[in-house]
Amino acid sequence: MDSTYLFETEEHAAIRASTRRFAQAHITPHGAAWEEAEEFPVALYGDAARAGITGIGYAEELGGQGGDLGHVLVGCDELIRVGRSVGTIVGLGTHGIALPPIVRFGTREQQRRFVEPCLRAGAISALAITEPGGGSDVAALATRAIRAGDHYVVTGAKTFITSGTRADFVTTAVRTGGAGHGGVSLLVIERGTPGFSVGKKLAKTGWWASDTAELHFDGCRVPAANRIGAEHGAFPMIMVNFAGERLMLAAQCVAIAQLAYSESVAYTRARQAFGKALTGFQVTRHKLADMATRIAAARALVGETLVRALRGDVMVAGLAAMAKNAATDMCSFVCDAAVQLHGGMGYMRETLVERLYRDARLYPIGGGTREVMNEVISKTEGY
Repeated sequence: MDSTYLFETEEHAAIRASTRRFAQAHITPHGAAWEEAEEFPVALYGDAARAGITGIGYAEELGGQGGDLGHVLVGCDELIRVGRSVGTIVGLGTHGIALPPIVRFGTREQQRRFVEPCLRAGAISALAITEPGGGSDVAALATRAIRAGDHYVVTGAKTFITSGTRADFVTTAVRTGGAGHGGVSLLVIERGTPGFSVGKKLAKTGWWASDTAELHFDGCRVPAANRIGAEHGAFPMIMVNFAGERLMLAAQCVAIAQLAYSESVAYTRARQAFGKALTGFQVTRHKLADMATRIAAARALVGETLVRALRGDVMVAGLAAMAKNAATDMCSFVCDAAVQLHGGMGYMRETLVERLYRDARLYPIGGGTREVMNEVISKTEGY
C-alpha cells in the first residue's frame, strides 16, 4: 500500500531516501534492544544532527536543512517505518516541539544559543508544559516564575516530560502573571541551573526507549534573557505549537499503523492454518482490507491538514485536532487487529506488533487528550 501523502514531490522523495539510509544504518539494527533497555545512546542525537536528520524543516542559517512541516512529516514517517522503534524516534525528535517557539518567537541570540546547538551538534531539548496537578488545561498551570531583577525565580514541577532526564535545556511554560491564559510565559531553563533538578525516570506502558521525567524547580534562578517573546504572552505561542505537535502525532499514528499493517500482511501470508495461508480465509482478507482503508483515510486527512497549514489557514487548529483524533482511533484499531491476526505470537514481546500495540495507547492522551481535541473542534466549528 502506498505510504506517501498527496502533496509529495521529488524533494520529499529525497528526504525519504536520506532518512531511510540513516534509519537502516543507525536505528534498525539496534531499535528492539534499545526498547528492551528502555534507552538509546545519547550519541544518536549527534549522529542525527551530522546526518542532517535533526535539521529537516529548519532554516539553513540556523543549521537546518531547509524545508517545511511537510518535509518533517515525511522524514518522521520513514524513520518510524524503517527504524521500527517508536520510542527511539519520539525521543530523538523532541526538538520538534521544544525548538519551534524559539524559532518563531525568540531572538536571534536565543536561536544561536539554543536552536543551533541542537541542529548542528545534537544538543538535547525538551518541552515542559504538563504538571502533576493538570495536563491539557494549560491556562491553569501553577509553576510560578517571579521576576527578581534580571532573573526569574521559578518554583514548581513538571511531569511526563519526554527527554527530560537527558535534556540540555527545557522550553518551559511558567506563570509570570495572574490566573488564566494571560499570565503564562515561556522560559528556557538550562541543565545545571541551581534549583533545577530531574526526578525519577518514569516507567511507561509504551515508548520504552524514550526517557520520560519529572522536573522540579526549587527557587530556580533563570535569566530574563531566556524568556521567549513578551512576558505573559506565551499562551498563543503554545497553542500554535500544539497544532503542529498534534499534526505530527497524527502522522506518527499513520506510520505506526502502516508498519503494523505491513507486518500483518507478511505474517498472514506465511502462516498456515487448516491447510492454507491465513490470507486464504475471507475473514482475514476483510480484516486487512479494513485496516488498509482506515490507514488511507487517516493519511488523507493528515495530508489535507498539512496542505492547509502550509497555506496559513487560520482554522488549522481544529482540523489538526480532527486529524489527531481520527488517526489515533485508526492506529488503535489497526494495532489491535494486528495483534489479533498474529494470534498467540501477537501477545509475545518478541513480536513487533505487540510493542506497537502498547506504543499506540499513548496517542489518544499525549499532546492533548481525545476529549480535549473534541473541545477544540467544537470551538472551531462554532457550537
